[in-house]
Amino acid sequence: MLRGRSLPRCQALRPRVLPRTLRSRLIAGLVVLLVVTCAAVGFATTAALRHFLVDRLDQQLADSGGRYAASLEHGGQGGDTRAQAPGTFGARLLDGRVTAAGVVDGDADDADDPNDDDRVALSPAGRRALAALPAGGPARTVDLGGATGPYRVRAVAGRDGDVLVSGLPLRQVEDTVDRLVTLELTVFALAAAGAGVAGALWVRWSLRPLDRVARTAEQVAALPLASGAVTLAARVPDDDPRTEVGRVGAGLNRMLDHVGAALARRHAVEERLRAFAADASHELRTPVAAVRGHAELALRHPGEVPGPVRHSLERISAEAGRMGTIVEDLLLLARLDAGRPLLDEEVDLTRIALDALADARAAGPEHRWRLALPEEPVLVRGDTLRLSQVAANLLANAHRHTPPGTEVELGLACAGELVLMTVADNGPGIAPELAERVFERFVRGDRARSRATGSTGLGLSIVRAVVRAQGGEVELLSGPGRTVFAVRLPAAPPA
Repeated sequence: MLRGRSLPRCQALRPRVLPRTLRSRLIAGLVVLLVVTCAAVGFATTAALRHFLVDRLDQQLADSGGRYAASLEHGGQGGDTRAQAPGTFGARLLDGRVTAAGVVDGDADDADDPNDDDRVALSPAGRRALAALPAGGPARTVDLGGATGPYRVRAVAGRDGDVLVSGLPLRQVEDTVDRLVTLELTVFALAAAGAGVAGALWVRWSLRPLDRVARTAEQVAALPLASGAVTLAARVPDDDPRTEVGRVGAGLNRMLDHVGAALARRHAVEERLRAFAADASHELRTPVAAVRGHAELALRHPGEVPGPVRHSLERISAEAGRMGTIVEDLLLLARLDAGRPLLDEEVDLTRIALDALADARAAGPEHRWRLALPEEPVLVRGDTLRLSQVAANLLANAHRHTPPGTEVELGLACAGELVLMTVADNGPGIAPELAERVFERFVRGDRARSRATGSTGLGLSIVRAVVRAQGGEVELLSGPGRTVFAVRLPAAPPA
């Protein structure tokens, strides 16, 4: 987690806004395309209907010939107002000023009255808009202000040098367009919802082969491919080369065949190597013990033994003992590789830590040894002998690869259901390139640590193998001036 910094808002919201799965993206894309298409169709039909209705109004204005506006000349004697649609607007302009303006009302009782109109009071903006109309020009939309609303008006030249303006209200056009928009929104919303549900079902059905591919990959990913013999029985059922998913499935099946064959060959090689190591170690135990026994027997000979011969016999005995230790370590690793269980008993790690540190202090008095233990005994379930070997190997590793005067601390701690055993030193540390391989077999020290140790390179390998066999884990944390080996083991359940 980054502290003291905040992601930009667009980055913070992107995972929540954008769909992640292919299914959700396809459904979202389908719905978006449908919405865009419906919006385009609605906009086109609304614009076309509005244009059509406005054209009809313009045609009605042209057919009326400005009769109602002409009736405003000469005190209402200038034209015939009959057959004029209710709401028809008329105005007379003289020298750019509106001298009269009215709207035909819808009173049927006064249909024969030539003066059947409602005089209207125009706003200043409406008067200016009427004054700007060119005589004989096309119809325009003008907002007359007040409650009259927008009108479609057209100006023609009168007989007395004036300008006569006729207009029809746009309210019916706007109402018709609004009703169409409401209907379209309702229909399009239902269509989008229905298409979303149907699209989700269709996409889900169409992506079933891809789901089977994903499930097969998840099954293979869950297999312990790095340990032992693994049977890759999972295969993708969809391998039709005529489909995209079928080609992916066929390719994945071929890859699984190759991986399965490679794993089988690797397992066979590992089994042969393990069998060879176990057999060789087992066969070497007897001759090594015989060599060591004869060397010790010769050293106990009561007769005079020349100095060079005694020295050679002592070296033979020492090397035979060292070889016996290597053989025993190899046998232990072979047993652990074969999965043979260790003992399952209650182990007092506190006692093991005390004994291991005492042995390490005796073997390396030039180091400073420290012990950090809790007040209560630390108990685990496992093999006492092997866990003692883990502690001894970690302390011996710190002793061999750090200079005299280094402080080495063995600590125990309880962390919930886990027990933590650490061996820390303030030595020069382990190089990063070696730290990645430090638990491998026959890996010895590096430039940062002494090589004159006689180490076999099996101690840390045994530590990891034993800890894993006991259900735990071991890790290394190293840097200049600080190296920590941390062993985590399951705590013993309460009695």
